[in-house]
Amino acid sequence: MQGFSLRTLKGHYSLVPLFACVGGGALFAAYYLLRLATTNPDATWNRSSNPYPWTKIKPNQQIKFYAAGKIDYANLKKRHPDYED
Repeated sequence: MQGFSLRTLKGHYSLVPLFACVGGGALFAAYYLLRLATTNPDATWNRSSNPYPWTKIKPNQQIKFYAAGKIDYANLKKRHPDYED
């Protein structure tokens, strides 16, 4: 069995795009997971200092990774009451 090494990859040159696409997909998935864990208002790492992080979102703040449609976040108005503990 040859295994995965540069020597094997040089012998099977047609596998280079496959390794590039799989590696790029893995990097993008890791980046997106890290982004969700650090910036998503649904995930909180320290509940004692910020128990309700979703209440800190401003009405004109975009938190989506990709906003489908023509939504102008700068002109959105607040549609919910303030929630204070």
